[in-house]
This record gives sequence, C-alpha cells and structure tokens, in this order.
Amino acid sequence: MESGALLVEGLEVVYGRSVRALRGVSLDVPAHGVVAVLGANGAGKSTLLRAVSGTLFLQRGAVTAGSIRYDGERLTGRDPAVVVRAGVVQVPEGRRVFANLSVGENLQAGALSQRGLRFGQRSNALTRTNRERVFELFPVLAERRDQRAGLLSGGEQQMLAIGRALMASPRLLLLDEPSLGLAPRMVGRIAGVIREIAAQGMAVLLVEQNATIALDLADKAYVLDVGEVRLAGSSADLARTDEVHRLYLGLGDEKNAEHPGSAPESVRTGAVRRPLGRWEG
Repeated sequence: MESGALLVEGLEVVYGRSVRALRGVSLDVPAHGVVAVLGANGAGKSTLLRAVSGTLFLQRGAVTAGSIRYDGERLTGRDPAVVVRAGVVQVPEGRRVFANLSVGENLQAGALSQRGLRFGQRSNALTRTNRERVFELFPVLAERRDQRAGLLSGGEQQMLAIGRALMASPRLLLLDEPSLGLAPRMVGRIAGVIREIAAQGMAVLLVEQNATIALDLADKAYVLDVGEVRLAGSSADLARTDEVHRLYLGLGDEKNAEHPGSAPESVRTGAVRRPLGRWEG
C-alpha cells in the first residue's frame, strides 16, 4: 500500500437495522491528486465519506463489513478525532459553519483538531502558518476575519468550510458536494482552489453533483449506483463512455457531445495565484 494512500475494501454500511446503503464498495485514493465519486441522489456517495471520516454514527449508520485503511492504519469504525489525527478531514455537505462565530473563530476551531497537535510553540506556529495559507487561498476570508460567519454568502461559507478543514493540517481532504447551491462563477472559483490544493501535494476525495467539473478536476473516478461501484477508471476514459455521458454529462448538450468532460476555462485552468508551500503537519 502506497504511503499516504486510502484503501477501502468490500465496505458494507447500514442505517438503523435494515437500510443497506453501501454494498461491497472498494476504491483507492493515492497520496496525491483528486479522485471523484459520481452518482445519483441516494447512491451512497455521502455515506462513503461518512464511513471514512468516522461520522456515520451521527446518522445512525454503521459499518457491517469491509475495511478502511489510511497510510496503513485501520480506520474502520474509529472515532472521528482519531481519523482527523491520522490526517483525514471532511468538509460536509451544506458547509455547516458556526454561524454565530466570526470567520477567525471558525478557523481557530478547525485548528483545535490539528493533526499532531501539541501544546507549545510548534502548534501555535503551525496554526499561524495554516491560517495565512487559508487567507492566501481565500483573500475574502482575510478581509472578513472579524465578521460573523452567518453573514457570509453561500460561496464564502463554502470557502470558510474548506479553510476550516485545512486548519487541521490534513493530508487527505474529503469534499462533499462543494458546488451545491453556488452560482456558476463561484463554482469555478471553488474548483480552482481544489485544483491548487491538489497541486500542492494534498489528496482529495471529491463527491460532486457537477460531473463535468468533477471529471475535469479528478485523475480517477468511481460511479456509485444504489450503493455499489458500477464504473471505475480514469476520468478521461469515463467521460468518453456513453453511460456516463448520458447520465451525468447531458446527452442533448452539443458542446458536451463534441467534448465530453469539457469544463469552463475558469475550471480547467483554475485561478492564477502565487504558488503556495506544502501544507505542514
């Protein structure tokens, strides 16, 4: 197993006593780059992320079979705090920022779960470094660091949710529907940030409703259908398949028909920014 890689094998998840949400799901995420998970509503995409992050219990879910390993460490059924300390951090669907806290306080909350956190100079220095990197990625957060998070726009709250996760020094970022409910221009900005995060050496497991953007960002993709992996392969190959094109990329779209998997220029290129250093941990 590659160092820093996520390996999911034969994963079975149930909710309550009888609702089976995942059936024998297997996938791997390398130590670097973006892997996308596609699928219709109810396919099990968010369940997969909850299983990896250890938050299934919040929805009365449980892993009944299979295994989850990250960097060789078994994470199956582990406490979410253990998962974060291992270097895996989730940005949940719907952003879920602390609305009554300021932007700066939200970021500080993310630092509390920082991987390898220790009292003293190292943790303080790491928190400052990560905060400055978040502000480089999202300058609007620096401008509004004292503003209540609940007063931010939806796109700005999504930036804050990602920034809060980055404060924990992850090596693998789990992103659940980051473009949901955002205007197209903001979607392009978020996509550019995901591309930049990956370029700086972080792995990303991306669940995304916008298949065109997801396939453009990702190196590899999986398609979930009713809790099972239906298709898997390189994003470029999947984007050319009739099934993915019909179900997720829009059969009647002439532009997509000519260029399956194509994305807007702002998504393909990402925002132009000064390169950032690698995230420390």
